Amino acid sequence: MSFLKENAPWLAAGMLLTFLSSFGQTFFISIFAGEIRAAFSLSHGDWGAVYAMGTMLSAVTMIWAGALTDRFRSRALGTAVLVALALACLMMAWNKIALLLPLSIFFLRLFGQGMTSHIALASMSRWFLATRGRALSIASLGVTVGNALVPVVFVALMAIYDWRTLWVLAAFIALAGIPVLVLLLRRERTPQSMSADNVAALGMSGRHWTRVDVLRHPLFWMMIPALVGPPAWGTAFFFQQVHFVEVKGWALIELVAWLPLFTAVTVGAMLLSGWAIDRFGVARVFPMWLLPAAASFAIFAIAATPMQAGIGLMVFAVTQGAQATLPSAFWAEFYGTRHIGAVKAMGAAVMVTGTAIGPGVTGYLIDAGFGIEKQYIGIALYFLAASVLMILGLARYRGALVSASEAA
Repeated sequence: MSFLKENAPWLAAGMLLTFLSSFGQTFFISIFAGEIRAAFSLSHGDWGAVYAMGTMLSAVTMIWAGALTDRFRSRALGTAVLVALALACLMMAWNKIALLLPLSIFFLRLFGQGMTSHIALASMSRWFLATRGRALSIASLGVTVGNALVPVVFVALMAIYDWRTLWVLAAFIALAGIPVLVLLLRRERTPQSMSADNVAALGMSGRHWTRVDVLRHPLFWMMIPALVGPPAWGTAFFFQQVHFVEVKGWALIELVAWLPLFTAVTVGAMLLSGWAIDRFGVARVFPMWLLPAAASFAIFAIAATPMQAGIGLMVFAVTQGAQATLPSAFWAEFYGTRHIGAVKAMGAAVMVTGTAIGPGVTGYLIDAGFGIEKQYIGIALYFLAASVLMILGLARYRGALVSASEAA
């Protein structure tokens, strides 16, 4: 409790930013899919292509934009990003030109899912050292709350208001967050790039790693499959949930009814992973991250009842919750915090790319006649292979962290 009390303004700012990222997340944009397709006369395939295009472009842009967190205070950068997010929401509300729709998605994904959450998590990684895991888990609660509440509220409002009006409401909420953010960060901690070298936490071999250094290091490439997996296949599962229940012969409500419990387990896993990072370190916790995901997709493949699929969702929630803390903590612990914005931006780009790849791959395979149950067996094997590669990489380079601690 003393940790929460002493750090309440900074943790609340992180939660606020991750909550407001909801307006660029798939779980929010997807509730308007029917209205968007009708307004622009798009088929399911057209809409999927537009969404993938905008998401991929935002992932590429994140590589550059994410590095801004190393140069500007979170208060100033967060304010600018929230203004941009509000404008993106207004563009979605007012745009009636189909050719501009990919641009709307691009801005929503970049400033919503991308930059707002990136600023929050990069700040937690920079501002906290011994309690980094707890800070990341608490800040990440914002998007979990958003996932649980925002779609429900806006779906209910769609029965009363036009869908374009609701995008104006989203813009207003994003703008309303600005004075709250400024108030919470009126005594903001200083970005490490503006501090003395001995303040920033060191990475492997007792050094500050630049983005170019990370790209040249084997561990980065050994971690790519693990980083891509949860956003790619987790997004794919929810993107294809209607098709999944049709194959199983269930009603959609029988699967969706498990989502509140899924959210609860996700929050529990998020908080537990934060504690585990602080207690045992990323290198010891990370290797177990994908094993629940592998088990869950195997369960999805063979599930004969909605209850069995619900159990699979609970198992997947463990990976989903830990995803909010482990990757961010990994970048800070292994590569240091002086250039954490630029380094983490690459990881964010990889994960955002995954959210575009997963739905596209599964949809293509369905059209090609490769059943969703067989796909889920393949995804389970993917998670196992990614786990092995990650374990080998972490085991190979974990010893360098000893040098880092001694150098610090």
